[in-house]
Amino acid sequence: MAIQFNFVSSMLILVLLSISSVEGQGGGGGGVIDVVAKFEACASTSPSKIVIPKGIYFLSTATLDSPCKAPIELQVQGTVKAPADPGAFKEPKWIAFNRIENFKLSGGGVFDGQGTTAYKREGCKGHDYCGSLPINLRFDFLTNAMIQDITTKDSKQFQANVLGCKNITFEHFTVSAPDESPNTDGIHIGRSDGVNVLNSEIKTGDDCVSIGDGSKNLVINGVTCGPGHGISIGSLGLFKNEEPVDGVAVKNCTMTNTSNGVRIKTWPGAEPGTCSNIHFEDITVTNVSSPIIIDQKYCPWNKCKINEESKVKLSNISFKNIHGTSSRPEAVKIICSATLPCENWTDWTIEITHSGPTGPAVSQCSNVKPKVSGKQNPAACSAPIPAKPTPTA
Repeated sequence: MAIQFNFVSSMLILVLLSISSVEGQGGGGGGVIDVVAKFEACASTSPSKIVIPKGIYFLSTATLDSPCKAPIELQVQGTVKAPADPGAFKEPKWIAFNRIENFKLSGGGVFDGQGTTAYKREGCKGHDYCGSLPINLRFDFLTNAMIQDITTKDSKQFQANVLGCKNITFEHFTVSAPDESPNTDGIHIGRSDGVNVLNSEIKTGDDCVSIGDGSKNLVINGVTCGPGHGISIGSLGLFKNEEPVDGVAVKNCTMTNTSNGVRIKTWPGAEPGTCSNIHFEDITVTNVSSPIIIDQKYCPWNKCKINEESKVKLSNISFKNIHGTSSRPEAVKIICSATLPCENWTDWTIEITHSGPTGPAVSQCSNVKPKVSGKQNPAACSAPIPAKPTPTA
């Protein structure tokens, strides 16, 4: 059946394909859940909670929109599934939370994007098609929000997107997608202030956490990443009027069998920008292809001015106690801009090993002079960047 809840005030719009329970709470029976009264909680002047109990539900698309008059919690205990057909979506979103203050999403439930079909679409690998696919969870312009004990899986595009938010925390947040799923960043953050990603597990086919322009005062602590492309800042410098990235702390994280560990990527020959006060600390890497990479010649699909220099200035960046194993000898690769060399790089303490027929781990650098302290393995900037560096994902 199809049900539509459309509040004239635009507080909440929900369009459901089916809200019938395939598996009722406790594993018994089916039935239909009456949620109309519960979703009117957004109009309440006192704190409210909406509960979606255990079961399996099918949802076409949903938007929870401001203004809500009091703090509101959506507690999802069941599994909510998206339409499997990418053609069912008119916009690149499945479930969106927009311009809400004092919001909490919790309950241990699962948002299943059923993205397997989308991963196989022709052109998706080259990102020509993927950009129009729906994101599982969008958090746009929220203030004081908590996303806790929630799983998002198999999104057709990003698993979660954070835009224009202030003071939002993800805790015990789980992302699950196969390593062959393209453009499925676990959490993408842009133009937000005060985002925390804590004690979370992310398995996906792209960046576990990606940080775009305008992000500031971010803390990523206790994240387990793999498979995936690591934790990345960027790419930066592609578009006009990008805002600075300032104040990112990545601590106590583990990367296992990922293509990258910690990374900053900027486009060459494009637009100006800045990225500063970035600190990576206590990071464990296991069998990671590129554990530490700064790439100011980032040029996927050969769509850039590769012979020009990046106009994004990188400064005050540190790597403290980055340790583990690299699957390739190039354990550290720092490619900074020749016209805007990297400056004020401190607390460079690294212990990364590689065992293989191509030799031990090496540290390759250009246009940077880090201030080293403590153990250095491989020795800091002990090798030059080759004329044609290996491209990264």
